[in-house]
Amino acid sequence: MAYRSHRAADPAPGEADPKAAPLHLGNLAYGALSDMIRHRRLRAGDAIVEARLAETLGVSRTPLREALQRLEGEGMVVKAGRSYVVRRVDLGEYLKSLKVREVLEPEAAALAAGRIPGTILAGVRQEVLQMLEATTYHTDAHWRSDDNLHTMFIDHSGNEVMARILKDLRATTRLFEIDRLKERLKPDSREHLAIADALIAGDAAAARTAVAVHIRSLIDFVLEAAR
Repeated sequence: MAYRSHRAADPAPGEADPKAAPLHLGNLAYGALSDMIRHRRLRAGDAIVEARLAETLGVSRTPLREALQRLEGEGMVVKAGRSYVVRRVDLGEYLKSLKVREVLEPEAAALAAGRIPGTILAGVRQEVLQMLEATTYHTDAHWRSDDNLHTMFIDHSGNEVMARILKDLRATTRLFEIDRLKERLKPDSREHLAIADALIAGDAAAARTAVAVHIRSLIDFVLEAAR
């Protein structure tokens, strides 16, 4: 008798794989939630109402819960009873996280010097210049420029372990709600420009110094604001 496989048939060309749909929805929910937290549409301490959020995102509760579990693993949300809340990061944890970034992130920038494609560098630098020239303040644009610059050199450091640690630390420091954030736009942008120019020049030592100066500036700013 001929052997018949019990494996489900592969989808026909052009036909969606039904197994891929839940994973796709989970990724969409994760991306949307991550964006909402990073851009303060969900703030520290906010409870996540699953039914309402699932309806807002247009997904069922299952992919939403998968997304929340991923975010819990990354330290972005925590379980509070049967619900999730956006994790609150206090000043102490923020400063300790920045101190670790102060050690590791300059090294990541130095390692990335000479590794980043010129087109990527040029695009990020242009975005930083737009922030410097901006006449009105937009929080999302500020955070987006910050993300693009830091992620660029972290991703091109060539050290996946360091990159993973730094991304976790950046997730933590992003959760801390800086008072007078608008006041950081021009200093951040000037410091980001120095980092971008050092990376464009392929100067590892200058990139290391520029990132160290930037993170120390953040520490000093927050300590001053907390007085």
